Amino acid sequence: MKVLLLYKDYHPVVGGIENHIRLLARGLLAEGVDSSVLVTNPGPATQRQTIDGVPVTKTGRQTTILSTPISLPFFVELRRQMATVDLVHLHTPYPLAELAQLMLGRAKPTVISYHSDIVRQRKTGKLYAPFLKKVLQRAALIAASSPAYIESSPILRDVLHKCRVIHYGIEPERFNQTEQVRGDAENLRNQYGDLPLLLFIGRLRHYKGVDVLIRAMHDIRAKLLIIGTGPMQDAWQKLAHAQNLAEKVLFLGDSSDKETLAARYAADLFVLPSTNRAEALGIVQLEAMACGLPVVCTELGTGTSYVNRDGVTGLVVPPNDPHALTVAINRLLASPALRAKMGVEGRRRVKGEFSLQEMISATITFYEEALRES
Repeated sequence: MKVLLLYKDYHPVVGGIENHIRLLARGLLAEGVDSSVLVTNPGPATQRQTIDGVPVTKTGRQTTILSTPISLPFFVELRRQMATVDLVHLHTPYPLAELAQLMLGRAKPTVISYHSDIVRQRKTGKLYAPFLKKVLQRAALIAASSPAYIESSPILRDVLHKCRVIHYGIEPERFNQTEQVRGDAENLRNQYGDLPLLLFIGRLRHYKGVDVLIRAMHDIRAKLLIIGTGPMQDAWQKLAHAQNLAEKVLFLGDSSDKETLAARYAADLFVLPSTNRAEALGIVQLEAMACGLPVVCTELGTGTSYVNRDGVTGLVVPPNDPHALTVAINRLLASPALRAKMGVEGRRRVKGEFSLQEMISATITFYEEALRES
């Protein structure tokens, strides 16, 4: 079986979907599925690379509009590669790839991973929705990361019969605590003093809710470590200063895998304070749980509370509510025994239901069903 994966970006671009596609392509290859990737290049030149054994084509980008890379060579390259594959796997939302597949992809079966609804660009989203629905109707099958997202998405409502749940998967062994990690975590704890440590990891985008968490920090006796960069970084750093919280809210920028792993084991609690449906699941929750960290997240009607089970692996609070975040975080900080119990349950949940091998096996079954249907 030969499969072509389509999206806008790929490694080394950092992002949840980008990393998911990288793990998927590598895992499929290891299971004998001939996978390749077609995305856009941040620069104007088309590049052909092999990354982790996976052939990756990055077509030259002319511009970016509303977070959508525009690449005319993408259409030419899709037509060329279409002749050599059995199945196309489109990752949405990415309107350019959807348009290209709609125009050129009828000859080969197409499956879609539906990662999230369009939330922020409401006016554009209303124009985009009919087009996206047409793309979804033509797909053989559609994958989503949780039953909650399928049930709550207005876009998926008309194609429920095509929808299947495939959990995002991670490699649990990558998050084991070695002696080196233990030492790095201890050094990090010593660096920030005796206060408990809260941890946020992710791109600093509008829907991540870090501003809400910053406001909650007034009544929390802890320090907040923020790992990641993004378009909201400057505004949120200014907010921390304006709230006189600069000594408690620490922006660490982008960190290496080694540094990020140490931070997970140094922290007492992981917080994902996202504010809208653009947060479909939160893979960073899985990575925190794999390290035995309890999680505080928000209830968005998506997969955030599907992953983090309220009262079992952490606590779930309403979005955009600094007081609710304060109460939940302080409750867990006050009870090391409860944090430890939730950490054990979180690690068990990740290993049982969100491993990379489970995701790869489910995806291959998904492909086989799509080919039968087509």
